[in-house]
Parts: sequence; structure tokens; C-alpha cells
Amino acid sequence: MTIAGTGIRGRLPAWLLIPAGVAVLLLVLPFVALIVRLDWATVPAAVTSPEAVQALGLSLITATIATAICAVLGVPLAVLIARSPSGLAAVLRTLTTLPLVLPPLVGGIALLSLLGRNGLFGGALAVLGIRIPFTTTAVVIAQAFVALPFLVISIEGALRAIGTEHERVAAGLGASRFTVFRRITLPLAAPGLVAGTVLCFARALGEFGATALFAGNAAGVTRTMPLAIYTAFNGAGVQEDTAIALSLMLILVAIAALVLVRGWRPGAVR
Repeated sequence: MTIAGTGIRGRLPAWLLIPAGVAVLLLVLPFVALIVRLDWATVPAAVTSPEAVQALGLSLITATIATAICAVLGVPLAVLIARSPSGLAAVLRTLTTLPLVLPPLVGGIALLSLLGRNGLFGGALAVLGIRIPFTTTAVVIAQAFVALPFLVISIEGALRAIGTEHERVAAGLGASRFTVFRRITLPLAAPGLVAGTVLCFARALGEFGATALFAGNAAGVTRTMPLAIYTAFNGAGVQEDTAIALSLMLILVAIAALVLVRGWRPGAVR
């Protein structure tokens, strides 16, 4: 048995190492540059300022709620796609992945067109005294809209990988559909569910475009951490160091979430 991490050059064409190395540099160098540019003397004041703490707290709360909503809606959708005939599955998969390929600003415009004052449902909601745009609720909706595909795709991939044999056996032994779903399908898809959940949370945490357009940038209400970074970078005065410090803070939170969830994932390499 080959030990992981050894003998890579013997198993892969040597030329693959060049584009792979360039890809690693493309992913890593921007963060290295950010750290090099950072004025560490300003970091404590920047990350502990009331504005930063408020923005981070709002981001964590809204991203958690959005992730919970995505789990409630996304797991059934992923099961439906994975277990549907190929034609229906292709249509549902296309609709699900659409927010991934569209610019986030388009998502913000679409949400305004749906729930804005003159939107498809916005007028009826206004009659009932309900206003969604430029509220904290709008932040959660925008985050869920852009993050849901990550969870659905991860779970669907896991479900397709495990197949349907175990489910058929359980059904043949008399288990109800709900029992099969609860005792067979979900446990087998757990790695995909965990991976999809953390990707969903990380995407919601970093959402900017749709949130800015649909929810606005009101401090304490809709100003999440990405919007706080944008405000610091483009605000009055020279605040680039503050924006970089807040960016580092958001990166560290995202890395912590990825590492912690990977550690809890079944079969994870520790």
C-alpha cells in the first residue's frame, strides 16, 4: 500500500505538476499578499471596534439562520434530484445551480423583482404591512439564495455515489418510505451533508453582491462583514488597513469553520 503523500510523481505525469503548482499559487498568493500588506499594529483596534464586532455578529447569526433554512429546503431537493428520472433531474439541477453561474448582483435584482415594493409579491406583502427589502430578513434570504446550491449539489453527489441498493433492500424488508429516508438515506449521505453544510455556511458568511442590492448597507441591520469591509475600503479617509484587517478576520472565521467541520466529518483524516 502506498503511503499518502509519497510516490506522487511516480503515479502522475510530471507535466501535471506545473499547472497544479500554478493553480496553488493562484489560490495562495493573494492571501499572502494580503498578510504582507497588513499593518499588524492596527489589527487589534480594527477587529475589536464596535463596528467590526457588530458586523461579524450579524454575519454569523444571519449565515447560521440561512444555513438552517438551506438544510430544511435543500436536503429534500437534493433527494428529489438524485432519485428523479434523468430528464427531470437535469431540469432541477440546472435551476439549482443557476445562482452559482450568475453574478450575485443579478440575484439581488431578481430578489428585488420578487419581493421589492413593486415586485411580484412585494405589493401584496406591503398591503399586509410586511416589508422585506433592506431588513435583516432580506440578508438571510439573499444568503440562502446564493448558498443553497452548494448544499444541494454536495448532497446530491453523495446520494448518487451510494446508489439505491440499500434503500431497495430496506423497502423490501417492509420499512416505510420515511423510515428508509431517516435510517438509510440520511446516514449514508452524511459526509455530503456535512460538507454541503459547511460550504453553504461559508458561502453565506461571505455573501456580498445580492445582499448589498437587496438588503442595503445599514449598520447594525444589514451591514454584514463583507459589507463592512467594502465600507471601510471605500469610506471617507484612508481605511485600507482596516479593510485588510477585517478581511483577515473573515478569512480566519471561514478557515475555522472548514477545519472544525472537516474534523467532525465521518472518516475524516485527522
